[in-house]
Amino acid sequence: MYPAVKRNILLTPGPTTTTDSVKWAQVVPDICPREAEFGAVMEHISTELTRLVAEPEYYQTILFGGSGTAAVEAMISSVPGSEAVVIVNNGAYGKRMCEIAAVYGIDYLEFKSPFDDAIDIAELERYIQASGREISHLAVVHHETTTGLLNKVKEIGKLCKRYHIDMLVDAMSSFAAIPMDMKEMNISFLASSSNKNLQGMPGVSFVIAKKSKLEKLKDRKPRNYYLNLYAQYQYFVEHAQMRFTPPVQTLYALRQAIEELKQESISKRYDRYTTSWKTLISGLKRLGLTHIVPEEHHSRIITSIHEPHTDFDFQSMHDYFYSKGMMIYPGKLEGLKTFRIANIGDITAKDMELFLELLEEYISRL
Repeated sequence: MYPAVKRNILLTPGPTTTTDSVKWAQVVPDICPREAEFGAVMEHISTELTRLVAEPEYYQTILFGGSGTAAVEAMISSVPGSEAVVIVNNGAYGKRMCEIAAVYGIDYLEFKSPFDDAIDIAELERYIQASGREISHLAVVHHETTTGLLNKVKEIGKLCKRYHIDMLVDAMSSFAAIPMDMKEMNISFLASSSNKNLQGMPGVSFVIAKKSKLEKLKDRKPRNYYLNLYAQYQYFVEHAQMRFTPPVQTLYALRQAIEELKQESISKRYDRYTTSWKTLISGLKRLGLTHIVPEEHHSRIITSIHEPHTDFDFQSMHDYFYSKGMMIYPGKLEGLKTFRIANIGDITAKDMELFLELLEEYISRL
């Protein structure tokens, strides 16, 4: 048994509320990360992460020290060559991929789609056909953390297959909650991190890639250094090490988080998240509050909610919940006043019921 740690309820898109066992997994003897023993820890983590979405024989997880954006930047900056890349922008994180591509001088085409509705696959196909460009890759966010919109990645994968386009997926907020199969969904490269649905600690990000696609990057002139995907992959395969100092204790916590995920299973974890989400949606309706994404397109993981009225002050509400041991997140949509509630991490529907009780109490004071 582990000594109890004060429990805060994080209703944020990540980091999330973690178990005490994940927290205590970080308390380990100091070790040089270049020791073979620690290399074995990283190999285990890499293989287990791959198994969640693909066959380790054909796919490889490349670990980085850094937030989720580090993995997305590694993927966007390392993979495309001189041909054009289509980037789907229907939220802040699709926009971020465009910004990364622009910084690196990558030739990209921005396909804009509504932030509150499903991507029109036929329109996306027409966009590709009308581009008049040689398109080698398409990048899309699976679950847009801005709103809770779940994009049709499997259908986009079919479209990419027809046009011989490799698909890059930001699965930051879907990995380890929404069941995925990279081969079935035609995903060549997928980026995620340790501190969302994996319920680990922040500080580790990773790209899972098809090995045959990785090998094609071998002779590509690098655009970056620390985040070079092929160099990180090659060094890990040869030495079972990251090229640079890894976040040692965070990786021990991630190993424990993966074991706890395997015990629960991805499908049951998503069921638990869904139960909390249904509790949230029902409570919002009762309180007369509305959310942005229609339920048929919702991830059931993060919900963007309209503020109750024009005089509402998010910071005041944040401070109220913070005093009660709960943390909530502001909205990220320009021109719309919203706040976001996530139902991921080591929380249950009872935690969501408590949130709704406090929310009703707070609103009644306004």
